[in-house]
Amino acid sequence: MIRERERYTAPGLLLIVVFLAVAAAAVAGIVHAAQVERPVALVGFVLLAIVDVVAAGGLFTVAPNEGQVLQLFGAYRGTAKQEGLRWANPFFSKRRVSLRVRNFESARLKVNDTDGNPIEIAAIVVWRVIDTAEAKFEVDDYENYVKVQTESAVRNLATHYPYDAHVDGQLSLRGSTDEVAKGLKREIQDRLAKAGVEVIEARISHLAYAPEIAAAMLRRQQAGAIIAARQRIVEGAVGMVEMALDLLAQSGKVQLDEERKAAMVSNLLVVLCADREAQPVVNAGTLYH
Repeated sequence: MIRERERYTAPGLLLIVVFLAVAAAAVAGIVHAAQVERPVALVGFVLLAIVDVVAAGGLFTVAPNEGQVLQLFGAYRGTAKQEGLRWANPFFSKRRVSLRVRNFESARLKVNDTDGNPIEIAAIVVWRVIDTAEAKFEVDDYENYVKVQTESAVRNLATHYPYDAHVDGQLSLRGSTDEVAKGLKREIQDRLAKAGVEVIEARISHLAYAPEIAAAMLRRQQAGAIIAARQRIVEGAVGMVEMALDLLAQSGKVQLDEERKAAMVSNLLVVLCADREAQPVVNAGTLYH
């Protein structure tokens, strides 16, 4: 594998002064040699001017958080990262690589979760290039490589988790966002390591059931919410009935046999668990008539 090597480049501002001075000297020499008719000197000064112009072609700029990959006749010769105006061998070809932090949102993918339910999922990935040589020479197009491998990782991740947890402690795409995000980041990083890319953050940005089952799953969620609410209501009602019976027994003012206790418990549970307000009924008789 080709690894990045940072290459030292000369300061460009200093060399601009040198090139201008050499150019001025070459022009003056050409004029003088032409005046005194010295052809050998004239050719020498012309060659000096040509060399000066060719050497000036080695000037280039490096922006902050940017690298310039240097190649000589196709061979990798290093990466210039010192910002500003720099100079290197004029025969080096230079290819810019941004080292800035970038992000993108993947397309909305339709996949099946671990339960086989079709879902729509998309992710946002924050990344940057940390090895310019790998990014340029190990993969054909590292930006497209990042996008394709991210979508592949998102598809694979969705097949390992259910959309919703059905038992306590089970990881799910909707309920375990932090754990899923860590797993997604790790999987994407494993796929992009050979491209010289570091994944800074990866999170799910869109998650929904596919349209063809969305209505059915909504009813299922509503039913689960109703059951959970009813369970909480029943637990509270039972506690209130127990408290009422204990208070009556402690006061000693009302003596209830088992049948009357059962009737009282039944009435209290009906009142406390009903989804409508209780309608009072006056009972003029007794349980035994």
